[in-house]
Amino acid sequence: MNLRIKDVAQAAGVSVTTVSRVLSNNGPVRDAVRQRVLSAIEQLGYRPNAAARRLRSGDTATIGLIVSDVRNPFFTEVSRAVEDAAYQQGLRVILCNTDENPEKEAMYLRLMEEERVTGVIYSPTHDAAQRFKAQAYDFPVVMIDRAGPAGSADAVVLDNRDASARLVEHLVERGYRRIAGLFGNASTTGRERHEGFMEALRRHDLPAQAEFVEPNPESALLHVGAWLAGEPGVRPDAIVASNGLLLLGAYRAMRAKWAASATPSEVALAGFDNDAWTELVSPGVTVIAQPVYEIGKNAMQLLMQRLADPSMSTRTLVLPGELVIRGSTGRRAVPAGG
Repeated sequence: MNLRIKDVAQAAGVSVTTVSRVLSNNGPVRDAVRQRVLSAIEQLGYRPNAAARRLRSGDTATIGLIVSDVRNPFFTEVSRAVEDAAYQQGLRVILCNTDENPEKEAMYLRLMEEERVTGVIYSPTHDAAQRFKAQAYDFPVVMIDRAGPAGSADAVVLDNRDASARLVEHLVERGYRRIAGLFGNASTTGRERHEGFMEALRRHDLPAQAEFVEPNPESALLHVGAWLAGEPGVRPDAIVASNGLLLLGAYRAMRAKWAASATPSEVALAGFDNDAWTELVSPGVTVIAQPVYEIGKNAMQLLMQRLADPSMSTRTLVLPGELVIRGSTGRRAVPAGG
């Protein structure tokens, strides 16, 4: 519920001007009236929309951008899009990196309050996304890559379930049957991609092998290395990685196993994020290419619209991914039971 200053005035039985005087501590207000206004503010849970007021007055012009892992090319490209759009609006950007650490995340959100930023764009950890309440902050928030509960905040995300299911469908069509998946354990994104992965496997009555891991190359290298150590008829014949860093670690594990780039006759590989290396290695790696720049640009647009109209309904933009097929998922060269 988006409360306005007139709601406080009505609850306190005073004029909007009187509420403004109390909030700004500017102008004569009798003590008894001031106390009525303060009590109404507390009972209603009203928080002044300081961010919109500061933007209109020109007192500040700073956007906070809080990303999960600045090493991830996905967030590098998103950051570029946000910075480009902010520059066009005459706004500065404060960039913070949480490393999927809830303590760092909380610290940077406090920093945004201290810096009195105009608004924040950020990719929350799973727990923070689930308990997010917009009323807790003086500034508007737009989530990217991960969304909170319905109606909690504006968000721009990929259609994660559909994209993950499309990877599985592609692998099944190419003849793969023992499909394993690695999913990041720190975000709603990994969980949604896991759900799409599992749903697609169930449609084909195929067994599932899936692990939630730390979303970095080192975790993927370890887990995929263990999978590849199994016998050819037991180990996965295809692997899906839920982000670019996990995909990179999985590829490294295959290189370590065969001392050369893995081929579809051994184990197929597919994943998310069309990072430059996925096209340059041999064979190229099949991926879901995310509209990364569009995600950042749309997030800034939502933020500016929220500042212009704080009472507007929350919106979630769900963007499609593009399946880019390369040599890592060629048709299976041996029988499915081989």
